[in-house]
Formats: sequence, structure tokens, C-alpha cells
Amino acid sequence: MAQDKQELMDYILDHYEDPRNSGTITDADKVQNSVCQNGGNPGCGDIVTICLKVEDGIIKDFKFEGEGCIVSQAGTSIISELVIGKSLDEVSKMGPETMTEILGEELTLSRPKCSTLGLSTVKLAITELNRQELKRANNLD
Repeated sequence: MAQDKQELMDYILDHYEDPRNSGTITDADKVQNSVCQNGGNPGCGDIVTICLKVEDGIIKDFKFEGEGCIVSQAGTSIISELVIGKSLDEVSKMGPETMTEILGEELTLSRPKCSTLGLSTVKLAITELNRQELKRANNLD
């Protein structure tokens, strides 16, 4: 069991020290089917900004910037790898158990807001994309 726990800690630390998909999509606020969304955990001081680029309902690009604890930043990096190539519907259906499966029950139960910050912010971004699409469909731009 100790080896599994050490492997998990190494995995989390690797994502924190070398975050995947870090950066921004510079034109996300100007390109249709792209969005940047801020998320945060005020109690802990964690913040992330996630940018998505979507084509045909599939997440094609994901970039994020943020600061905060190891769990929130590594969790967002892990989520970035998980959601690229998935449909917006698939990602919308992901719940906290997604992070529990990846990070383990002990960590997600002890730090629920930190461990799910990336996922919850992606879901907010999807909500915003859907709002923009509805607005365009109703010619309210």
C-alpha cells in the first residue's frame, strides 16, 4: 500500500511541477466555440483560469493558468489531459468521483474543493459555451 501511495504522490507532484497544457488560448474570447473561465477556492487561495477550444462538441484544446496548492494545480493539470478529445456532454457528466478515482479517496475527501477545482471550472466553461451558443441561436449577440 505504501508504494501505491508513494506512486500517487509522485504523480501529483509531477503534474504540479510540470503542469500539462499550461498557458492560455490568446484569442479564446474572440473565436466562436472558445471560452476562458475563471474559478477559485477563496478559502484556500487557489485560482485557475481555464481556456477551451471546442470543435463539433469536442474539446480540442485546453489551457490553464493558476496558482495555489499542489492539489488544485495538479488536479487541473490532470483534468486537462483527461478532457481533451472528450465531448462536452461527457465532461458535463463527470462528477467528483472522477477525481476520487484519480487522486484517491483520502485526498479528495480531505481536500474536496482543491481536488475538484479544475473539473468544476471546466464545467463552468462548458456552461458559458452553451450560453453563448444559445445567445447566437437567438441572435442576441
